[in-house]
Amino acid sequence: MSQKLSVKEKVGYGLGDMASHIGLDNVIIFLTFYYTDVVGLPAVFIGTMFLLARVGDAVIDPIMGLLADRTSSRWGKFRPYLLWLAVPFGVSCMLTYAVPAGLSLEAKMVFATVSYCFMMLMYTAINIPYCSMGAVITADNEQRISLQSYRFFLATLGGALSTFFMLPLAEYIGGADKLAGYRWAMAIMAAAATLMFLVCFLTTRERIRATPSHAHFMSDLRDLWHNDQWRVVAVLVLTNIAFGVIRLGALMYYVTYYLGDAALFSWLLGAHIVGKGAGSALSKVLTRGRSKITVFAGAAVAAGVLSVAIFFMPKSLMLLVGMMFLVSTFYQITTTLMWVMMADVADYGEWKQGKRMDGAIFSTLLAVLKMGMAISGAIVGWTLGLSGYVPQAAEQSSQAMFCIIALFSLVPGVLSFVSVIALRWYRLNDATMSDINLHKVVMQADN
Repeated sequence: MSQKLSVKEKVGYGLGDMASHIGLDNVIIFLTFYYTDVVGLPAVFIGTMFLLARVGDAVIDPIMGLLADRTSSRWGKFRPYLLWLAVPFGVSCMLTYAVPAGLSLEAKMVFATVSYCFMMLMYTAINIPYCSMGAVITADNEQRISLQSYRFFLATLGGALSTFFMLPLAEYIGGADKLAGYRWAMAIMAAAATLMFLVCFLTTRERIRATPSHAHFMSDLRDLWHNDQWRVVAVLVLTNIAFGVIRLGALMYYVTYYLGDAALFSWLLGAHIVGKGAGSALSKVLTRGRSKITVFAGAAVAAGVLSVAIFFMPKSLMLLVGMMFLVSTFYQITTTLMWVMMADVADYGEWKQGKRMDGAIFSTLLAVLKMGMAISGAIVGWTLGLSGYVPQAAEQSSQAMFCIIALFSLVPGVLSFVSVIALRWYRLNDATMSDINLHKVVMQADN
């Protein structure tokens, strides 16, 4: 239970999320802008497509988790999926940014819908087993926090590859041909993501073994719903992903039309990336001798207050860079600890119900995450479309400008406060988890 993980294994595990974020961060930050201003698709259509596709994908998530719980191989339950699906995931990322130039508007809409749905399906199929691994690599609370800290630090680097270098690389490769630039820039990153997943497979190990589930799917889902801590964490997941998707989805519009210079995007994105890296590292430091619940609550309040403050700030680049760094730091602390809480929910469910369902727990929570992405992405697209936003316009209307600024600041702030309220019902503190793990050791010794 208290085995110390090697740095090699922590880094190897983190490379899996680094690979995931090469695809996911592109979807959150660039894809809406790519579809509206590069491909030329209507913003309302994109918002609707995101909603329907992600809702459909969220329905598939529990099926994938239940399938993983029933997998048995010499590599474990979850690791083999990294080997089997690394290449299909890379191909799906590339196709998302490969809309052909010569198609009609309707054909582009079809291509965008099919390629996006395929990418999200591959993300689900490989990411659910990957996330579930975090609960079976170790049961030690300190090692879990350390593992997730490494994971999210490397995920931040993956986001940097996917976003900070996306525009310069696309411009360097494609020049005036933006479609070709985006296509080949993403192809390079997709190849890197494929390699990272393979390294993750080779360097990790599943230590907590449970008998593959043979229960009916609906039985597992009913047991899951009766896990009260799963319901609390589901709310935390929903508010956390909505905070990130809405804020980052509005970022490109914020710098282009509010700050008046799209080139400033790299400044704020750089601050965001550095802040996420700092938050990943601080989550491990701040929880030494402190409850993860207390640290989560403090970070969420700070992120919410600072987000709302941005709405009232003067238009100062340096001030915005500093605020972007701070908000991203506190937000990443809550994100890192949220994934530790997910693993705790699996232990709690096994203790309470006598049945370990890592795949079902992580897949259903990822389904909630996808629903949050769907609703949040749709909110950004619909808000822009209904506010009178005009792509590539020299100047936006006052109504559209207000909505852009609010999406970047006020809305994420409110969501952060909601997560603090939900946290009062989370009961898996460090002492409780120690008791659960002790009970597990006693039961294993008796058997």
